[in-house]
Amino acid sequence: MNSSTVSAELGFRLVVPQQTIVPLVASLYYSSDDPYAIRIAFHVGLDEPVEWIFARDLLAAGSAAREGHGDVSVWPSEGASGVGQVLNIELSSPFGQAHFETAADEVADFLARTYQAVPAGAETSHVDVDAELTDLLRQA
Repeated sequence: MNSSTVSAELGFRLVVPQQTIVPLVASLYYSSDDPYAIRIAFHVGLDEPVEWIFARDLLAAGSAAREGHGDVSVWPSEGASGVGQVLNIELSSPFGQAHFETAADEVADFLARTYQAVPAGAETSHVDVDAELTDLLRQA
């Protein structure tokens, strides 16, 4: 089975309570080897990027309406004047919470490319269930 990947580097804005906007770059990554997941690596300084992994379906559904419970929430909104539609991504962990905004159309382009690589509903044909079970049993 051939593996295909999709990636993009997008400008994100960290929104902090005092209405300060902190710009940063995030790398989005999708692989048919893990067809249900999107990885986002936030480049926040000289250290290794901070990486989050969550469901591709969550990012897609959150592009239309508020979605997510627990660690990740995603929703669309109007950005500041002149920015246009933005996608909000809120991440929570035991270490804190962060709210990011990015251009909704750029995320939509990235998602469209992931669905070209692995169409919705075809994810199971890209998962090697026997190999996954073997890995789980090896770790047990």
